[in-house]
Amino acid sequence: MVGARGAYDPDQDPEEKRAVRRNYRDLHKDTEGDYEGANHNDLTAEELAEKVHRADTLFSQVRAPQEATLDSHFLVLASNMGAQKARAMRAGGGAFDAEDFVSKLITFMGGRRLGEDQLPGEDDEDGYGDAPLDWDKIGRKALAKSRRVPAMDFMLGPLAIEVKKRNVAKRAKLEKNKDEERRPQEIHEEDITRSENETTKNVLILEKLLSAQDEPINLFRFVINPGDYGQSVENLFYLSFLIRDGKCALDTESGEPTIWLCETPTEDDYSQGLKKRQIVFEFDMATWRRAIEVFNITETIIPTRPPAETRIGKNWYG
Repeated sequence: MVGARGAYDPDQDPEEKRAVRRNYRDLHKDTEGDYEGANHNDLTAEELAEKVHRADTLFSQVRAPQEATLDSHFLVLASNMGAQKARAMRAGGGAFDAEDFVSKLITFMGGRRLGEDQLPGEDDEDGYGDAPLDWDKIGRKALAKSRRVPAMDFMLGPLAIEVKKRNVAKRAKLEKNKDEERRPQEIHEEDITRSENETTKNVLILEKLLSAQDEPINLFRFVINPGDYGQSVENLFYLSFLIRDGKCALDTESGEPTIWLCETPTEDDYSQGLKKRQIVFEFDMATWRRAIEVFNITETIIPTRPPAETRIGKNWYG
C-alpha cells in the first residue's frame, strides 16, 4: 500500500507521475523558500495548514515509492517548521499572578478600608484592614458567569506552595561476602557456534520443489503451511529471492497469482527491454486464514522446518 486512497501501481501513467513530482517539488520549494528566506518562520499557522492540505491532495495521486518519498520530505519540512513555531512561543509570558489576584479580590469586596490612625496607601500589619469582606458581592459577580455551585473539589491547591526539600539518605555500602562472589563465565569466539546459512539452504529447497512441478502452481498453495503461520511467512520470504534473481516467474493475469520455475534472464534480455519490478505483498494472519479456506489447503508442499538453535558455551538457545 502506497497512497492512502490507492494501491501501488507500477503501470501508472508517466505523465501523471511527472505531474505529481512537479507539484511536490513546487510545494516543497514554496514552503522551503518561506522557511529559509528569513531568520525566523514567517508562515502563519493557517498558511502552514493550507500547505499540508495541498500535500494531502497530492498524496491521493501517489502510486509509487518515488513520489511517496517526496511526500515524506515535505512532511519532515512541515514538522520542523511547526516545531520551530512551538519553540518560539512564550507560554509563561501570561502566567497567573496569585498575589495580584487576591489583592484585587480583597479590594473589590471592600477589605481595604482605612483605620482611624491609618494613612492613605497604608495597610494594617496583616495587610487586610479591619473591614469584613463582602462575599455576597463577589458571589453575585460570579453568578453572572456560571450558575454551577462551586465546590472545594475544583480548587487547584493552595495559593502559596512551599517546595519541600528532599532528604536523600546516604546508602550504606553493601559489604559483599567474598565467599559468595563468582567470576562470570567467559565466552570466547570459538564458543559461539553459528548456525549455517538457513536462507541459502531453504531457497535451494524451494527451487528444487518448484522444479518438480509440471505446470504453474498457485502461489498460496505453494507457500502456505496450514499448521504454521510463521513458517508460511518464511516460505514467502525465501520465494522472494527466487523471484528477485529471475529464477521464478509470477503471473496474475489468470485471476490468481501463479508461479513457475523459469530460465534466469541474461544481460541481453535486460538490454532488449526486460525490466525488474518490485511489489509490496501484504500477508497477515487474516490473509493466511482466508487463503486456506478459499483454496482448501490441507497439506503443506514445503516441509515444516525445525526451529533453528544456537549454542553459546555449553548451552543451546532456540
